[in-house]
Amino acid sequence: MNKTELVEAIAAKVDCSKKDTEEMVNAFEAVITDTLKKSEKVTLTGFGTFEARKMKARNGVNPQTGAKIQIAATTVPKFKAGKSFKDAIKASH
Repeated sequence: MNKTELVEAIAAKVDCSKKDTEEMVNAFEAVITDTLKKSEKVTLTGFGTFEARKMKARNGVNPQTGAKIQIAATTVPKFKAGKSFKDAIKASH
């Protein structure tokens, strides 16, 4: 499912216009992004937690050449699924 399909599905589920739904999805993305940029977490109880994690600098290997390389420290987004979300997915399979 891509973003357009997501907007359509949400709009149908809540009986809202696609334009209004797209604005809400865009706002949701912006709030999550802005919050993670401030190194804060976003927790949606039962669904999951979004957070920014710092990765330390480390040594790596270029798989094509086998040459050792230094991988710089960086901050990456992480999502940890909540129990209710995990249980719902497990029950569907």
